[in-house]
Amino acid sequence: MQNSPAIVFLDQSTLDQGDLDMQPLSEQASQYASHAVTTKEQRIERMQGFEVVVTNKVVIDAAVMDACPQLKLILLSATGTNNVDLKAAAERGVVVCNCQGYGTPAVAQHTLMCMLVLITRFESYREAVRAGAWQRSEQFCLLDYPIGELAGRTLGILGYGELGQAVARLAEAFGMRVLVGALPGREREDRPGLTALLEQIDVLSLHCPLTEHTRDLIGAAQLASMRKGSLLINAGRGGLVNEQALADSLRAGHLGGAACDVLTTEPPRDGNPLLEPQIPNLVITPHSAWGSREARQRIVGQLADNLHAFMQGQVLRRVN
Repeated sequence: MQNSPAIVFLDQSTLDQGDLDMQPLSEQASQYASHAVTTKEQRIERMQGFEVVVTNKVVIDAAVMDACPQLKLILLSATGTNNVDLKAAAERGVVVCNCQGYGTPAVAQHTLMCMLVLITRFESYREAVRAGAWQRSEQFCLLDYPIGELAGRTLGILGYGELGQAVARLAEAFGMRVLVGALPGREREDRPGLTALLEQIDVLSLHCPLTEHTRDLIGAAQLASMRKGSLLINAGRGGLVNEQALADSLRAGHLGGAACDVLTTEPPRDGNPLLEPQIPNLVITPHSAWGSREARQRIVGQLADNLHAFMQGQVLRRVN
């Protein structure tokens, strides 16, 4: 591409809350348009005349591409590619590039935060103070909920890419022993399989992709095989964990606590077993682990880099 392209960002509010510098991307455009959100019905109209489209979750399928023949490049402001028909794009000569590794520091610190919240019973003590229990206490402190320490405990990690390795480093700094398990379909002699891993650990942290091999990876049988009082952290994908089984294990008192930043359906408009009341020591965060300002600004930088490379006749982070 010789000249500066016209660029439209279809759902910029999924990335920018008014706190980001979009100039690295917008300054490369002959025309830059952005929309906070774009509905299915608005896609084609808003993409008309634009050679580059930026999207996070807006679906771009073959029919949309056919209606926008000027389209040359789709920039994904995320890692996931399921909202773009990659095969159709390749057949039409449309390049698709994503962003990668931008959220490692944010998600890693969130994962450790969840472990600390659970093992210290932070939420329980905070609620006790709000309810006036400390104020009514006959002693100087409250010790109504069991407090543990991460030091000396064993962390099991499933998914040992850049993020899993970052979590391992932080966990070791807290004095934890780290075991890396082998994912189903990707067995390795130097890593224990799922069953063997679960029997040895006190905390399980999930950082693997959702595939046909990992869907419902952690169900009732797997939870039952974990040590009583163990903790589960899921900052990967909602479908990795059977949510009803997790709720049941927490209510039964077998699992000591769980924290999930992801659910099977997001947003959970029709409810979810993990959003039911009175589930003990459960922390749910709204898929926000990745969302530090620094991580989101790194996405802008990667979008700009991907665009610049394309304009120079190269490809960077191409996924089709």
